[in-house]
Amino acid sequence: MVYSITSEFALDLSRGMRRIRSVEEHIATRYSEQEMRCPTHLSSGQEAVSAAIGTILRNTDLAVSGHRAHAHYLAKGGDLNAMIAEIYGRVTGCARGKGGSMHLIDEKAGFMGSTAIVGGTVPVGVGLAYSLMLKGSDDITCVFLGDAVVETGVFFESLSFAALKNLPVLFVCENNFYSVYSPLSVRQSAVKKIHEKVAGFGVYTDEGDGNDVVSVHQKMSKAVNHIRSGKGPAFLEFETFRWREHCGPNYDDDLGYRPDQFIEEWNGRDPIANFEQQAITSALFTEADIDAVQSEIDTEVAAAFEFARASDFPSLEEASMHVFATAAEEGIFLK
Repeated sequence: MVYSITSEFALDLSRGMRRIRSVEEHIATRYSEQEMRCPTHLSSGQEAVSAAIGTILRNTDLAVSGHRAHAHYLAKGGDLNAMIAEIYGRVTGCARGKGGSMHLIDEKAGFMGSTAIVGGTVPVGVGLAYSLMLKGSDDITCVFLGDAVVETGVFFESLSFAALKNLPVLFVCENNFYSVYSPLSVRQSAVKKIHEKVAGFGVYTDEGDGNDVVSVHQKMSKAVNHIRSGKGPAFLEFETFRWREHCGPNYDDDLGYRPDQFIEEWNGRDPIANFEQQAITSALFTEADIDAVQSEIDTEVAAAFEFARASDFPSLEEASMHVFATAAEEGIFLK
């Protein structure tokens, strides 16, 4: 353990990670049934970052994310039933069945949206932070991003603006080393690591092992305290690893784009198994405690899938609302 935690908090961290993994593994198992008709990007293996920040952010804090957003949405308190229904395209979904896996939102929980466009929600998150500052609130905005986002122009424009205005925004970069099949070595200069490049803007930065949930929590707590005290934005880079393919429920290790030794190393760094082994050794909780937690999660997740499958698809009238149908009918997009 990096620093002292209570038994109750240790179990909270375990519960948070297990809940995220259980939801995503259920999605992976049922995806082949062809009822979820949208692309889905799973983050199995990366649960520690989301679970840790979920114990720190308030309900009144805001958050945005990208295409791999399930964990972020759930950690921020997003409604599970609405998320699964969204993936099933049902009207009870968080975007009324029109957005799918990559377009999640739950304003009541402060999760203000995710999009499929790499870097697309970064300026949105910075804008939300600007609004919080103007209101005089000490709430913050959390912008979740992957390592490829820092290759977009809009990221550095947003970072520059956040630094200039001293905005209350936390950038959380989950660096899993690959953008689809392309490693960092063919995409970014190796002269400096990502957080070192960001530090050039005068922003508070830190880095760490994204699979060590206690260490992640410690670094996040420090960064959030920095922001809430009015000292401006922070950027955290956590190295981690997605188990499954970039998009879809399968494993694609047979493609060879990730070296076998690299995969073997990271598979041995399961954030849940390693943390729980340490916690049990430290007498923070028992295997029976874990079994009880998993049982609660299994019941909740099963109910969410039942809710989604029992829900209706959007009606024709509903499906034509909140879209560009009017403009299309007028031929604007048909020319």
